[in-house]
Amino acid sequence: MMSQVLAQFWRLMKLCLAGPGGKWSIALFAVIVALDLGGVYATILIVSWTGAFYGALEAMDGAEAVRQVGIFGLIVAANSARHLTGQLLRKRLEMLWRGRLTSGALDIWLSNKAYWHMANATFPHWGDVTGGPRGYAIDNPDQRIADDCRIFITSLLGEALDMISRIVGLFSYLALLWSLTNFPLSLAPIGIDIEIPNYMIWAAFIYVALASLLTHALGHPLKGLLVEQQRREANFRFALARLRGSYDEIAMSAGERAERRIFDSRFAAVVSNWKKLVNRELILGCFTYPFNHSVLRIPLFVALPGYLAGHVAFGGLMQLSTAFSSVVTSLSWFIFSYRDLADLVAASSRLDNFLEAAKAAGATGRDIVHDTAPGPVLSLSGVRVTTPEGRRLLDVPEMEIRQGEAVWLRGASGLGKTTVMKALAGLWPHGVGTISSPDASMTFLPQRPYFPIGTVRDALAYPRAVGDFSVDALDAALEKVGLSHIAGVEFGRSDTRTGHGLSGGEQQRLALARLLLLQPQWALLDEPASALDQTAEAALFAMLRRDLPQTTFIIVAHRQPQGLGDVRTIDLAPGALSAPSSSSQLPDGVPA
Repeated sequence: MMSQVLAQFWRLMKLCLAGPGGKWSIALFAVIVALDLGGVYATILIVSWTGAFYGALEAMDGAEAVRQVGIFGLIVAANSARHLTGQLLRKRLEMLWRGRLTSGALDIWLSNKAYWHMANATFPHWGDVTGGPRGYAIDNPDQRIADDCRIFITSLLGEALDMISRIVGLFSYLALLWSLTNFPLSLAPIGIDIEIPNYMIWAAFIYVALASLLTHALGHPLKGLLVEQQRREANFRFALARLRGSYDEIAMSAGERAERRIFDSRFAAVVSNWKKLVNRELILGCFTYPFNHSVLRIPLFVALPGYLAGHVAFGGLMQLSTAFSSVVTSLSWFIFSYRDLADLVAASSRLDNFLEAAKAAGATGRDIVHDTAPGPVLSLSGVRVTTPEGRRLLDVPEMEIRQGEAVWLRGASGLGKTTVMKALAGLWPHGVGTISSPDASMTFLPQRPYFPIGTVRDALAYPRAVGDFSVDALDAALEKVGLSHIAGVEFGRSDTRTGHGLSGGEQQRLALARLLLLQPQWALLDEPASALDQTAEAALFAMLRRDLPQTTFIIVAHRQPQGLGDVRTIDLAPGALSAPSSSSQLPDGVPA
């Protein structure tokens, strides 16, 4: 278990230290550690000051007491400056490492279309990859990247610095306590003729060891409960965000009650696990709360036998108490930090499992072979498209599509036409055969257009940057598809609605306008005009053919595309792909 946790930490930290400036961040961490260790020295000074101050009080030496008050003020001032400087540098390092980790996570998630394979279940579940529970799907990637990266870095820095200062402080405090407890504890009063030298040292270790074992026994289920709580909270947020993307559809369907049932169900799951989490925290708190509030008093009780036996004066008693408290507090790091450590381990586990699954998804093997064609021809040889489970969808005999053609793939609904288009675009890996694509620009427009957060011009230029095109070119493309009236519209930056409130026809017009800017040599269009009437469709396609005369259009649609001139029709059937046809009419009995 511990080796697995450390391996996860190391994989995540490699992302934080990758790239230029990685060594500089290590140096910054060393400076922060040095400043943090200055707190140990300040504590030792306070221990020495305690003996001197209470000794002055015991001796009724007013002048010395006033002098010690001044010394105390200097110690506090210097320690405050050290602490605040360390906090500032720590916050900067925290954001630096969080930025590196977030960037690395995004690179892994977006590379090789891993996000698509993960969402479409075209890769083994992470349990098959990392040895985790089989069948456990990777959920809420947004939460893993946004929240878990933050939690991991914040918690790791805090706990690492705390642990280092506690370990170094422990040796310093032990040396001090050893020098102060130069008297034995006699057990003669209870009839045992034994003396225990430096008994306060052994008492500290035994006391904290027993407390740590009890803390772990009571709190070890916390990690699993915290992971589950994070998952359920993310599921609840996702349900709320999903409503934001479908205002019109829900309002027109009067679906408020149904949505409320979904929200209530998701929140009930949050509450259910939260109750288990709170109960476990209560059980743990039944020990840790009394421990935390008594740990500063126990040293006084342990040192009391030495004081009553006359081995130390009152000032020495207070000094012993402070030194013992420092030792116990250092040894009790595990107890004090148990809840935070559980949070850290839960976040690192979720994030590391997500990244390992993303790597596996990005490395998904391809059963359909893709290679580069020697000329401007797209050819398919012996292609069979299947589901991820291997169920056959379509057999595709050899065929060739030349640049500049317009091809209509026709077939019944649910046959797998969109899947064939995804295979042509290189997205769908499942099946057999070879697809040879020309070394040319290719654009795929899905049935449901995607528009990024931003302006209409941002959506038009996507996936290119809006700055790659002149304003005149952008506005001209909008005018050609009849959308000049929305050219200056600024969409809300937090708007998650599909198409930002545009009608279905406007969304498709905007998507087709992209072709005018991108000018691809090959365009794969999946139901590109299903929300438009035939007159508007014919006008738009005629404009595209006129402005993009060398572009090959491969179209999936329920009706024959109008306005593109000669359109070659290819009929798709469950068994095979028929011979190419130039017919512009639907044969009897063939569904569109």
